Amino acid sequence: MQVSRRALMVGGAAAGLAVAWAVWPREHRAGLPVAEGETAFGGWIKIGIDGHIVVAVPQCEHGQGVYTALPQIVADELGADWRTLGVEASPQGALYVNPLAADAIFGPSAGPDAWLGREAPMLTGASSSIRRFETPLREAAAATRSLLCKAAARRWGGDWEQCTTVDGFVILGKQRARFGELAVAAADEDIPDDLPLRVGDEGRLTGAAVPRLDAPSKVDGSVNFAGDVRLPNMAFVAVRQGPAGGSRLTRIDRAAADRVPGVTQVIANDSFVAAAATDWWAANRALGALAPRFETLGPLADDASINAALEAALAAPGARVAGTGDVAAAFAATRVFRADYRVACGVPGAIEPVTATASFEHGRLLLWMASQAPMLAREAAARLLGIPVGNVVLHPMMAGGSFGANLEVQIAEQAALIARELKRPVQVTWSRAESLMQTPVRPPAIGRMTAKLGPAGAITGWHAAIATPPLGRILRERLSGRAAVLAPDGDPVAVDGASPAYRLPAWAVDHHSADVGVPVGWMPGGAHVANCFFTECFLDELARKADAEPLSYRIAMLGGAPRLARCLSTVASLGGWQGGVAGSGQGIAAHAMRGSFVALMVEGGLGDGGVPRIDRMVAAVDVGRAVNPDLVRQAIEGGLIQGIAVATGATTGFSGGLADVRSFRDLGPPRLAGTPDITIELIESDADPGGASEIAIPVVAPALANAIFAATGRRLRTLPL
Repeated sequence: MQVSRRALMVGGAAAGLAVAWAVWPREHRAGLPVAEGETAFGGWIKIGIDGHIVVAVPQCEHGQGVYTALPQIVADELGADWRTLGVEASPQGALYVNPLAADAIFGPSAGPDAWLGREAPMLTGASSSIRRFETPLREAAAATRSLLCKAAARRWGGDWEQCTTVDGFVILGKQRARFGELAVAAADEDIPDDLPLRVGDEGRLTGAAVPRLDAPSKVDGSVNFAGDVRLPNMAFVAVRQGPAGGSRLTRIDRAAADRVPGVTQVIANDSFVAAAATDWWAANRALGALAPRFETLGPLADDASINAALEAALAAPGARVAGTGDVAAAFAATRVFRADYRVACGVPGAIEPVTATASFEHGRLLLWMASQAPMLAREAAARLLGIPVGNVVLHPMMAGGSFGANLEVQIAEQAALIARELKRPVQVTWSRAESLMQTPVRPPAIGRMTAKLGPAGAITGWHAAIATPPLGRILRERLSGRAAVLAPDGDPVAVDGASPAYRLPAWAVDHHSADVGVPVGWMPGGAHVANCFFTECFLDELARKADAEPLSYRIAMLGGAPRLARCLSTVASLGGWQGGVAGSGQGIAAHAMRGSFVALMVEGGLGDGGVPRIDRMVAAVDVGRAVNPDLVRQAIEGGLIQGIAVATGATTGFSGGLADVRSFRDLGPPRLAGTPDITIELIESDADPGGASEIAIPVVAPALANAIFAATGRRLRTLPL
């Protein structure tokens, strides 16, 4: 791979060399803050005179390993010693925006003016970190390596192109110099015309299972989260909010709250009531004493109203989102089959409750919070306070899990407002119940699947009618604070993953937009969770109707997707697939998303009381070229466990406009004692990296549902099972 000099811009900076790429306007060039003895190489890399290397990471670390994978790319290309690598959160700027995640989460229809005049915001999500940032990180590291080699060659009077870098040294023959010795001089060198990248070279760090950089601090407890921040004179704040649908606070008992020891102030407005105290427990007790009452102008959502909204949407005409061939003609015959599937509202359920720390002085806001959308959080806080966004400084923190919860910006708004009101630093933390009840849920959905079977059981027509809220438009409007235009052909985010990976002569996907009356948000996998369930369960039913074996039935339609076919054949071989015959308790499912492919075989059934049971899981996964195989295995194993949660719980009903869940116990998460034996086979591939964080989640529920059918003859079509 070559990067020409014309693709680079070089400019001097007081702290050292600044390398920026021509695709970014000059005014968007990022400047990294440097400590004494550090030299900054563009917006990505800093090298200290002692040899330490710091990589700026624009993504939120919430357990997925991005604080290891992205620095590993730099260390690999630079020829660095892994033991010298460190990480810091990047500043917010256009250099770090993530259009891949924006397209997946918000939809691609907005154009250049969708995000206040820029292409996209900074985002963490949609398994996009490696896919988005590998190339710019490699280019930055390759440029830095060339500059270090030039500085060394000038010192030694040699040819810089004969220099190599190994373990943090530049080497030419018997001469060697540490990166730290050369960094300052390298700032005066010019980037060469041709810049070769090291992808595929032997002996490099790509493909190595290097230790996670965030592991030691997480093990010994020294890592700081937003709730660990302590500021002088800081107040601890708890918040209570009303039901969805435009609730308004109507009554509180201030006198009762004042009697709670430690309480210093009560803040009330139309949308929430908050109590400030000398510690958070006192603040939360004060909320109980306040006994807030809310009035909701619109109807209060419950399970019946949500289901009615989905049914009404399904009965109305849908918008064609994707398809090929003449589906209507295909259905103008006999042997047409139909099945309806349902998915309930999912709950993120992150371990870390919703929290942010804020300080507001002299028109300037400081925020400490974990955010998957730091630019949008800054803009939301600035918009609420009526100050320029440049007056908001957001310090990105690690997240204690997230599952999409940290994509939201509401806590930034609340912390900003309360800090201004109290005129002192505040730490705002929602209770566990508040975090579970008020975080937007994964959208509920109904999938009406219809297929026409031709000779020998071949599928000649396929139609997916999906009733669900327009998630992309909702997220764009809520997080950007401005109206989004829904394209006339529906919301592609809402039906993402519904287009079949199989070769079918005629198929179509229609979106039936539904207003369910509750806030919906992003969770890992997005709409793939529901749509893989619809597709892979329906395929299993069609295979049975065609008297075909479910595995070979799928593979026969995968002529255009050989990587997915290989995953299926691999998992069948590893797992001892018996054809999913009656009594076997074996189910299978496959899926493609974010440039990756997965197949899963489940052995299970129904246990005591009809509770779904999984005894064994065997997965075959192709994520392309793996930067760190251990991180991929962790992601797949974690995704499978999360998939179990999706299949058997982690959902909520609604009553009186509020989610029914109040604690982790209400979610029924998987426990260690019930975790099955798991086998994961990573298929080696030279393809570009695909996403690993979400790929294993969607396949668990359909594979388990198909296994339950094989074990009991019962066909379950509703999540959770």
